Amino acid sequence: MNTTIKNQNILVSGASIAGPALAFWLNKYGFNVTIVEKTSVLREGGYRVDVRGVAVDVAERMGLMNKIRQSGTAMRGSSFINSSGKRMVSMADPDMFGMRQPNDAEIMRGDLSTILYEATKNDVTYIFNDSIADLVQTAEDVRVTFKSGKSGTFDLVVGADGLHSNVRNIAFGDSKNFIQNFGYYFAIFTIPNFLGLDHWELSYMAESRVMNVFSTGDQNEAKALFMFASDTSDYNYRDTEAQKKTLYVRYRDDGGEISRVMNCLAGTPDFYFDSISQVHMDSLSRGRVVLLGDAGYCPSPAAGQGTSLALVGAYTLAGELAAAAGDYQLAFSRYEKNMGGFIAKNQELIKGMEQMFPKSKRQVWLQTNAMRLMLRLPWKEKILKGMFKKVQQKVDDAANGIVLKDYTAFEKEAVK
Repeated sequence: MNTTIKNQNILVSGASIAGPALAFWLNKYGFNVTIVEKTSVLREGGYRVDVRGVAVDVAERMGLMNKIRQSGTAMRGSSFINSSGKRMVSMADPDMFGMRQPNDAEIMRGDLSTILYEATKNDVTYIFNDSIADLVQTAEDVRVTFKSGKSGTFDLVVGADGLHSNVRNIAFGDSKNFIQNFGYYFAIFTIPNFLGLDHWELSYMAESRVMNVFSTGDQNEAKALFMFASDTSDYNYRDTEAQKKTLYVRYRDDGGEISRVMNCLAGTPDFYFDSISQVHMDSLSRGRVVLLGDAGYCPSPAAGQGTSLALVGAYTLAGELAAAAGDYQLAFSRYEKNMGGFIAKNQELIKGMEQMFPKSKRQVWLQTNAMRLMLRLPWKEKILKGMFKKVQQKVDDAANGIVLKDYTAFEKEAVK
């Protein structure tokens, strides 16, 4: 441990993406990190996530980008289907609709989480099946009480525990003051691969709702994603059965293959449901407590940049703590200043999200047939690129909307 650094003992809440990424860098700079995670084991579920723009540079600096690419989804293409499962339109360029550049990568959230855990487990203390129950800050430290009844004293606490951050609730107040719900919801769960998908995805559009099912080559399993508009404003994100009922009612009348997917709800081994929301904070820190990733600046799943923000935020926060030799007030201020513009650009990507959801059956028919006609034209690639150019540019600008500082001088090897 580097004794010239102040506030070396850091507790991080959350072992998904942001927390382990932060621990990776903090360990390089000589900090002592403990990660507490409420689940009993590392969460392997989730959907596809993107590593784009400067986040690729962060992953390269971690030495993990090759592993990320090797574990990528390797999708070959996609098809739009009707409710009976008939493929209405097919295309073999998933990166175009995913707004990914050649250097970007798509990976399952659980696979990325595992890569980060494996890269940190020997240098970081992980505590599973526990969480923070209370925080008491003093001039010298943060006294933490865990739900297990145990307690500990840490120099700093980082909330990297997602949209419904427990740390944020305790240290900053009611989440309703910080979470902006856009009136859309999504659900993700695993189903049997009865559609025979092999690195292929199927998308279904209906009035005010969409569905996507894909498999990365597993003959037995596929992932299903549902997104829909709703005026439901008050739901219990902990009540899984109520969430399943809400989803079932929304899609039960679509019939055909959609009904077959919905019939998998009861027996699915995993289920995740939440609102499409953003987090907006007046400040990312309060005393010795600081927020990272979705806990502090969730851009919403519809923006597709949550993972990249988490990786870049982790790199920046750890680097600023190292550069300030543990002076947390200076480091937190610099972290927030450096990330501000990057956060704003990526949160703006949600604008126009409503265009993803057809407003009527006629609009569904028009969109599907327009796409089908266009893909028959000999110059279809040029037309598609033209259609997506403006949106792609906005995504690229957001994904590259920060200049990464170089913190290598503060690594343990460099300061010996």
